[in-house]
Amino acid sequence: MVDLLSLTGRVALVTGGGRHIGRGVACTLAAAGAAVVVNDVVGERAEQVAAEITAAGGTAIGLACDVTDPAAVTALVERAQRALGPVDVLVNNAGNAGAERGYAADPPPFWETGPDEWRSWFDVNLFGVMNASRAVLPAMVERRSGRVITIVSDAGRVGEPFLVPYSAAKAGAAGFVRALAKAVGRYDITVNAVSLGTVRDAAPDDEAIARQLRRYVIRRFGTPDDVAAMVLFLASGAASWITGQTMPVNGGYSMAL
Repeated sequence: MVDLLSLTGRVALVTGGGRHIGRGVACTLAAAGAAVVVNDVVGERAEQVAAEITAAGGTAIGLACDVTDPAAVTALVERAQRALGPVDVLVNNAGNAGAERGYAADPPPFWETGPDEWRSWFDVNLFGVMNASRAVLPAMVERRSGRVITIVSDAGRVGEPFLVPYSAAKAGAAGFVRALAKAVGRYDITVNAVSLGTVRDAAPDDEAIARQLRRYVIRRFGTPDDVAAMVLFLASGAASWITGQTMPVNGGYSMAL
């Protein structure tokens, strides 16, 4: 039987691939046969994940780039193409959220924030997605083939009161996915989003676990492997007739609200 999840002969670019979800996605795509460009704003992290993939018998390179810089993203894609060939699969994973910004414990209310701060959320979570997508699309259109997969958040679907700008940026990214899918579908390019609940490498204290897990049908937090499995499916031939969709990987969080 043909392995519909095989990515042999494909080149995948994973932004924000140097840790956590991005690392899991990069390693999973490599295990499926893809040559992977691991991107991270911190070059050492990207190179470390690429080295892990290579040590496991895969093909990968690590490249530093800030996805908020359009010129740098264009240069990143050009370097990737020279090293491994045209990008077949783009995974827009780079983002920032409350934990990265130090807001997890005591986030300020929206009315105590301002435009400069809002811009920092939108630059990564929305414009970073647009920058990377624009950079890979010309070659995909020319080849009439490609996959663009964007990691969004259930914050963009249901709203998080203490992460208002983040929720808005992620909702914007999901809207961008739907519009772009319509724009490039004629070229056999699929564009989808994966919407996440809470994904953790390590659990917080017991009280926090109990409080947060009450909102989930499946009473555990997600793992990077949970996310990577959906990304692999959307990147593969098994998902060739799926586009413009936001696929929930959230343990039933949005259904439980």
